Amino acid sequence: MEKFYNEAIHKLQISINELEVENDYSLLRIEAVIHLIIECLSDIKAFILKRRFKDVNEEIRFFKHQKPAIVSQLIYYNEIYKIETKKPNGTKLVKKCLTKE
Repeated sequence: MEKFYNEAIHKLQISINELEVENDYSLLRIEAVIHLIIECLSDIKAFILKRRFKDVNEEIRFFKHQKPAIVSQLIYYNEIYKIETKKPNGTKLVKKCLTKE
């Protein structure tokens, strides 16, 4: 389980880093990152359903440490997506909106 999780999180980080080469947060790029994170979570879920946990400690470690590390990224990119979609037009309005967020 640990090896599969580490490989999955490593692939996810590489994919996100490749998409984040640019500094701007375009909606398409944010949507792509969110899709990658959801895909990673579903792959891990399928692996767990097929393999099951070895013991209670492995299950606790997964739900307490490993899964939150991925879900926190999903929450982060969802918040960025919400901010970008609600951002008004105009330089002064955008600055005010981003400062507020």
